[in-house]
Amino acid sequence: MDTAIKDKVNVWLNGTFDQATKDEIQKLEKENPTELTDAFYRNLEFGTGGLRGIMGVGTNRMNKYTVGMSTQGYANYLKQTYPGGTIRVAIAHDPRNNGRMFAEIVANVMAANGIKVFLFESLRPTPELSFAIRHLGCQGGVVCTASHNPKEYNGYKAYWSDGGQLVPPHDKNVIKEVDKITS
Repeated sequence: MDTAIKDKVNVWLNGTFDQATKDEIQKLEKENPTELTDAFYRNLEFGTGGLRGIMGVGTNRMNKYTVGMSTQGYANYLKQTYPGGTIRVAIAHDPRNNGRMFAEIVANVMAANGIKVFLFESLRPTPELSFAIRHLGCQGGVVCTASHNPKEYNGYKAYWSDGGQLVPPHDKNVIKEVDKITS
């Protein structure tokens, strides 16, 4: 295994990550080193529209840690863009595995940043999130969905105040904020 990958694995094994995550990493070390390498060889990229990837442990997977870091980057950008005012975000999820958990992580990170959160209490389609952003006067929103991708995947789509997905320059600026956290 490449030294840089091994270093990332060790950060997760020796850091403040939960025990279930550490146990899964140790299991992959023993049973599937190829998958472990794939899970850590790069950071899951926050691209135009957000994140999308296979769920699992590691920096190249959708999990509570990568969702949390991406949300922190998005929150940082919202606070830079709307200084001093009340910032609102709407959050939704679809029926994918871990969708509710990811939506709650997004809500918790946003709230910890002083951002007012509107979290749907049950499943909602993406267009309903777009409507809610505009109807509630939100500056942004997130829907946890992987759309048409296989069941092993989940995703994180970020939206702006117009109810549409992030577009230039907002997408690139959020990516810069996420990169500050992950580098």
